[in-house]
Amino acid sequence: MKIVDLSRELYHRTPSYPGHSAIIHGVWKTHEESFADGGNVHGLASMYIAMPDHAGTHIDAPLHFDKTGQPINEYPLENCIVPGICLDLRHIAPRAEITPADLEAAVKKAGVEIPKGGTVLLCTGHHERTFPRKEYGTENSGVNVAATRWLAGHGIVHFGIDSMRPGPEGRENLLVHKACFELGITHIESLCNLESILGEGPFTFIGLPMKWRGGTGSPIRAVAVFGM
Repeated sequence: MKIVDLSRELYHRTPSYPGHSAIIHGVWKTHEESFADGGNVHGLASMYIAMPDHAGTHIDAPLHFDKTGQPINEYPLENCIVPGICLDLRHIAPRAEITPADLEAAVKKAGVEIPKGGTVLLCTGHHERTFPRKEYGTENSGVNVAATRWLAGHGIVHFGIDSMRPGPEGRENLLVHKACFELGITHIESLCNLESILGEGPFTFIGLPMKWRGGTGSPIRAVAVFGM
């Protein structure tokens, strides 16, 4: 069995979505402080972290798309361990729309089938090209509404991408979010290391969210498991 990590590392002030609060990560108590507080028995260090529920590699809850949507603590865990494939879309230009024709061609090139009840990960090369520069937050390509409908029509539960948003920045990205709610699917953002699983065939995708009450999304540890 081989496990490939597809998750961005979280650290103090790691790049976050434009307009969202920064990730704050620091020391809560040092070993020395804890040692003294515990009567010089043993020191236990601990850290503090504050962040948006859309920080780092994360999954969007339906509540993010619409106020009537399901919060992340109610999102089905069955959708978090699913069969997956990864498509090569690195030739798509920055800020360009990924169309159904692009997806069809990528599936044909990969020689795989889209798994019903599974996920499709889109390797645009955006993370590899731009992270952590400022262009990471703006220059991504992404699916348009037609491509979102095309993916949903193949029976997926979600799709993932190696950028901060599923569509290109602007109106189309908002419409993709709206379409996801209407189509009953969601998406995973800020994946990384997708290049390493291109051409490797189908895998099991695992990405479990935290059980945040009323959450509009959650960071996940996203992995591709081969030979499971």
